[in-house]
Amino acid sequence: MAKDDLTPDKLLEQGLAILSGLLGSTWTVTPRPEPEESHGIDVIVEVKAEGDSTFTQLLVELKPSLTPRVVDEVLVPKVGLLRRLSQYTNLMVMAPWVSPKTQQLLRHHGISYLDLTGNVSLRVRKPAIVIHTEGATRSPKTLSQEQRTTLAGPKAGRLVRLLADVHPPYRATQLAQSAGLSLAYISRLLDALEDQLLLRRDGRIITDVDWQELLRARATQSGLLRHNSYVGALAPNGVPAVMDDIRALPPAQFDGVAVTGSYAAHRVAPLSAGGQLMLYVAPRLNVDDLVDDLGLLPVRENADVLLLRAPDRAVFDRAVTLDGLQHVALSQLVLDCLSGPGRLPAEGEAVLKYMSEHHDQWRNLSIEHLSGKPQF
Repeated sequence: MAKDDLTPDKLLEQGLAILSGLLGSTWTVTPRPEPEESHGIDVIVEVKAEGDSTFTQLLVELKPSLTPRVVDEVLVPKVGLLRRLSQYTNLMVMAPWVSPKTQQLLRHHGISYLDLTGNVSLRVRKPAIVIHTEGATRSPKTLSQEQRTTLAGPKAGRLVRLLADVHPPYRATQLAQSAGLSLAYISRLLDALEDQLLLRRDGRIITDVDWQELLRARATQSGLLRHNSYVGALAPNGVPAVMDDIRALPPAQFDGVAVTGSYAAHRVAPLSAGGQLMLYVAPRLNVDDLVDDLGLLPVRENADVLLLRAPDRAVFDRAVTLDGLQHVALSQLVLDCLSGPGRLPAEGEAVLKYMSEHHDQWRNLSIEHLSGKPQF
């Protein structure tokens, strides 16, 4: 059913059908007339077991869409008011789809939810009801049904990096100028991030960024090896020899190569040794020529060196040179690890932990004075 066709009545009808199916035939689920003082509740639903005089009332909110911001700014204050009137208040929100982050926030505040894909959480003391089922983890809407700005793509990656690397406050105009993106695009993406509680604004000024969750959210929309073309190679003389050869490259080539992945993560998160040497190669350089210059042998399998064609020059933003090799900034490293294969996601989480414990060593205090300050 298209979004425009899903009226509140149809949402309620389908939601109650799902709830009835989960409870079984020995329960009745009945909408009741609203009292005069409904406190803005859309509908009251009575739930009762057959042969039992005890029943509960669910105060149901119907939402065509639901974001963490709506939960934080609308539902949490409402449930607080309702619970002051009665500690046994059971608030449930019904929506076409509820994202995993929104589900987590609702459970944290003791608010029940039900969506039409099968994500359901309901806890009632009396009569005792405990239901938890999982449905779709991604929105079932197709792109044609929901044209919206997402965290996918190089432009979003550029803005995410900037938001993570620079401590607020700042304005959208400053971000647009620094990232080289249009103000219209920046504004749309900031709106989406605010809805997800990944940042907060006071008027037009961004005052806070949840940079850890922002990086995690971006990583789910990207893939280190899925979204970057790459060449695999063997190092006949070993990886240390390749690193020496990179140090000896002429400046025009050296500036276009940066270490990412496990070898970069080992500096701050030495979970294990070894792994593939992953190198970003700037778009202006020819990867095949670089393979020859480094004495590598191209292979389809069992590569110990991966040369990734950088999708955007921004992956080199705020890179630092350590031991004669250029390394991507920590925010880029986290994105690459979290979206990579094998043990890389665990290394990405370890890098995040390091960043949270050494905040002053890597995050810039001013957008006007971005620097490549030491990050490792």
